[in-house]
Amino acid sequence: MRVLLIEDNPQLCASIQNHLEREGFVVDVANDGVVGEEMGHEPCYAVAILDLGLPGQSGLTVLQNWRRAHVSLPVIILTARNSWKDRVEGIDAGADDYLGKPFHLEELSSRLRALLRRSFTKVQQGGLHFGNLTLDEPRRQLLLDNQEVIPLSAMEFKLLRCFLLNRQQILSKEQLFTHLYREDAEPDISIVETHVMRLRKKIGEHWIRTVRGHGYQLVEPESSS
Repeated sequence: MRVLLIEDNPQLCASIQNHLEREGFVVDVANDGVVGEEMGHEPCYAVAILDLGLPGQSGLTVLQNWRRAHVSLPVIILTARNSWKDRVEGIDAGADDYLGKPFHLEELSSRLRALLRRSFTKVQQGGLHFGNLTLDEPRRQLLLDNQEVIPLSAMEFKLLRCFLLNRQQILSKEQLFTHLYREDAEPDISIVETHVMRLRKKIGEHWIRTVRGHGYQLVEPESSS
């Protein structure tokens, strides 16, 4: 499971990364807010650990920008500012959890696992919804208007889930390829185009918009509202 760590303190960053990697996580690091915000738009991350006091732009700004862009990535905030007002500000901005510095690494990993469990349970119980589409994850099938059942292949399921988790965001073909295949696989953009074409045939052409020069975007057709 891949974690995005946005922290500018080199020693703390290395400690967190080493600890989480020993526990089986894959950790990608950003040391400033601008780069971190950009990385957070990638669909490959299960959770982000975000420091508020960042160079470039603050962690709070990063979080607010993500939520405005409909990035649903679960976020744990790290900060030396630990007053109740700071915690409220972070939660109101869209954070899922808050950990004041200094902290024990074991507590961070425990909170991380708890947040992932909550996120997984929420998706499992309610499914992933967008317009009249509902992705039933346990059965790996799509429901249209909660009535019509549309079976999906393994790749169609992964592709649609990626779109639903990043709804209304533009995803490049390279991003989608990385999500569908191993990171060390040789990129083949034509495969992504084929999977998108097949998925469109099942859910309808107008759900997935082609953004020329950029990629694809899941949108809600006017006729479905």
